[in-house]
Amino acid sequence: MFKTLKNALKTPDVRKRLMYTLILIVVFRLGCYITVPGVNSFQLAEAFSGQGIGSLIDLISGGAFSRLSIFAMSISPYITASIVIQLLAMVIPALERLTKEGGEEGRSKINRYTKMLTVVLALVEGLGIYLSYKNSGIFINSEFITGLTVVISLMAGTAILMWLGDQITNKGIGNGISVIIFVGIIAGLPSAVTTIWNLIFTAVGFSTTGLLTAIGIIIGAILLVAGVVFVQQAERRVPVQYSKRVVGRKMVGAQNTHIPLKLVMAGVMPVIFASSFMTFPAMIIQMFVSDIATKTGFWAGVYKFSIATSTSNVPVGYSIANAIVYLLLILGFTYFYTYATFNPAEVSNNIKKNGGFIPGIRAGKPTTEYLSSIISKITLFGGIFLSVIAVIPMLLRFTTLNLAFGGTSILIVVGVALETVQQLESQLVMRHYKGFLE
Repeated sequence: MFKTLKNALKTPDVRKRLMYTLILIVVFRLGCYITVPGVNSFQLAEAFSGQGIGSLIDLISGGAFSRLSIFAMSISPYITASIVIQLLAMVIPALERLTKEGGEEGRSKINRYTKMLTVVLALVEGLGIYLSYKNSGIFINSEFITGLTVVISLMAGTAILMWLGDQITNKGIGNGISVIIFVGIIAGLPSAVTTIWNLIFTAVGFSTTGLLTAIGIIIGAILLVAGVVFVQQAERRVPVQYSKRVVGRKMVGAQNTHIPLKLVMAGVMPVIFASSFMTFPAMIIQMFVSDIATKTGFWAGVYKFSIATSTSNVPVGYSIANAIVYLLLILGFTYFYTYATFNPAEVSNNIKKNGGFIPGIRAGKPTTEYLSSIISKITLFGGIFLSVIAVIPMLLRFTTLNLAFGGTSILIVVGVALETVQQLESQLVMRHYKGFLE
């Protein structure tokens, strides 16, 4: 990785892309400290001390939610809009055709629809945030103009982040949205280091128990990172042989190749999907019922169940039930996302059309069944892996530790880092061949 970065800095075009990306990252971090108009800063910290539903948003926004900055919602409306569009593409034939057969124009239309839906969801989420904290005293007054200003500011912040993400994707390095999430999570690293330091050096002096705990945390984090890297990079290679065939006036010789099947094809998306799905009821309930956290009854129970993923201020029974449903959702979304991006029947038909076959497996339906069997097994492993990673921060909530970094954070950070390094390598290879041809 360091060699790749060194070579990238030596290449003028790639160096410009890196600098452009860094400038936009600085803009994003500066925006995280610009509070929306009409906020009482003295009441802000107290109101967000037990933020609950906002912890996931605060994680990916780099603390912008707890500061109620213009980037408080981060790109969570965009993520939700992407989920909805992908689900609709499964049931609406026109959207499915745009996704699979539309080419560049189809992708552009899908992106446009996603952004339009993002604006609508940002309006709903911004309104929900304002109504949820309207009576908490963090706003100077509760007049209509104040609420309008807050909601518009939050919507504008999400729109700016979408634009920054597009600019990074088109003119910088890496996937823009992923880079923004990556930077937001990394912003919590100093807090994690401070927490570990305070374990060792307490108010009464050096703590041997704290030192052992800190060593255990560091070793656990290293093992977790190693495990994530291994699973992210691991793949099942299905061998494919192609017989000799005539292409135009030439005879193309036989080829031996393989189909690389990632152990976790869905990446971190099932965890994000499941988190958004679990916290959605709490967001809606907060919009219509004030001070729901202090009340009892059916809707209060639904609210506590919904936020149990992101807070420890709920009864243990809610946490256990929430964890079970959360893990089942991750497993289900893993299967859904994998089969949405990889169609065994389509791959089998492509192999057959090009005169290929998997050794020992007949072409056609047997190949489809064979690929489906492999996908089913590795998806089960991937879903269990993601579930274990996601449950780690939930277990830490029952301890005295309050780390900014959890399993999901490490999964996102490692995944984005690997993807960005691969894009850097691709840029360098492209420049290398371009210079060679010139």
